[in-house]
Amino acid sequence: MNDPSPAEGDISGIGVDPVAFEVFYRRHLEAVGRFVARRVDDPHLAADLTADVFLAVIESAAGYRPDRGSQIGWLFGVARNVIGDERRRAAQRLRVTGRLAGRRDLGPDDIARIEERIDAESAARRTHRALSELPEGTRALVELVAVDGLTVAEAATALGMTPVAARVRLHRARRAVRAVLAYPATTLA
Repeated sequence: MNDPSPAEGDISGIGVDPVAFEVFYRRHLEAVGRFVARRVDDPHLAADLTADVFLAVIESAAGYRPDRGSQIGWLFGVARNVIGDERRRAAQRLRVTGRLAGRRDLGPDDIARIEERIDAESAARRTHRALSELPEGTRALVELVAVDGLTVAEAATALGMTPVAARVRLHRARRAVRAVLAYPATTLA
């Protein structure tokens, strides 16, 4: 029993059969080149994308289903995806370049000021780190009391626990935070 050739509709084997791929490539290279050229104005990028389309074809050929459409329709779908991926990458590069373009390099004085600021905030960072390691319910209790200004009884009601349980949790949380803060902080300087 002969396998159908790429001209007969089944191209699922071109990813593993170099001869079948070459036949497919030669038959569709011009059409893919035109498809890409209608969407890209840089000749180098057009050549790269055309090559990328055929690399993507090799990788996805096993997924081709003749009953879902023609070879050229499937191929143009692959090409569309490759071009879309490139446009997303280009947009990302542009965003990154735009962010970097408006920034100046930091001088020694700038770095010294930032290091001083980081050192000055080390206790706050350590406190935040200690709080982030508390269980969610306990952290919520601490935030309601320390940040939002509720009494322990009000915070207990908000969290659906008894005031006694809230006091115990709050005491344990404060002890845990104090233990973290008891260790000397390292500085950048």
